[in-house]
Amino acid sequence: MPELPEVETVRRGLAPAMEGARIASLELRRGDLRFPFPANLAEHAIGRTILGLSRRAKYLLIDFDDGMTMIAHLGMSGSFRVEEGAEEATPGAFHHARSKDGKHDHVIFHLDGGKGRLRVIYNDPRRFGFMDIARRAELASHPSFRDLGPEPTGNELSAAYLAERFDGKAQPLKSALLDQKNIAGLGNIYVCEALWRAHLSPLRAAGTLVTKAGKPKPALDILVDCIRDVIADAIKAGGSSLRDHIQTDGSLGYFQHSFSVYDREGAACPTPGCGGTVARVVQAGRSSFYCAACQK
Repeated sequence: MPELPEVETVRRGLAPAMEGARIASLELRRGDLRFPFPANLAEHAIGRTILGLSRRAKYLLIDFDDGMTMIAHLGMSGSFRVEEGAEEATPGAFHHARSKDGKHDHVIFHLDGGKGRLRVIYNDPRRFGFMDIARRAELASHPSFRDLGPEPTGNELSAAYLAERFDGKAQPLKSALLDQKNIAGLGNIYVCEALWRAHLSPLRAAGTLVTKAGKPKPALDILVDCIRDVIADAIKAGGSSLRDHIQTDGSLGYFQHSFSVYDREGAACPTPGCGGTVARVVQAGRSSFYCAACQK
């Protein structure tokens, strides 16, 4: 599933084409994705100008000029691409094959912008993505957002905040980090990478990073810095190119090639002087990759 850096990459890729453009029409080629489309979604979008694109956790937010916001989630296999000119003219060099089958093009934005008529196409073979619409002023109470914790890139995330959330918790550290009520947008890949950078085991209890007085231990300060750094590095690299994820110009991200432990079971740990080997364990149905020699 695309994680926060991938969604941020999509946002940045779509912004030049969509921001300031007028929606000439919104073509819905089926009645649903993971959930049914909201009633009259296409009719409501026609004629609206897109003021801006933003992101909350793993959700893409498209702001209209009437105070409404379209919410898009990519699910497992969703991707956007931008086309102009001839129908088959999709720019970009492809690192891995991805879906170009028209039967999976489920939503098409027909836009009038500074570059003329553009098409922004949402393709989703598995149809686990979804789209919704809500008032921008009411997004905080929307079911998708009301229980989310702070962004991993924002100032609200701190060791003191996590100490409050982790205090007394026997829950494994990795599970606590994946809990969207604690931190919004963190996924399996980048949690594994952040824990390796912080030299913390995914198996240790989250509460062990908190003192008896409820204060963060130094390791929790280090972990927060590592979370920020790994997300920033992934965004800078354009997101990871796992499975169906693509950048909006058709090219794929390359951050997967710099993973230190994720999906590297049996490889030597990259920590200088460690000498350990990357292992894989299953936690709550998800694979965790870590080095038992240097992650404690």
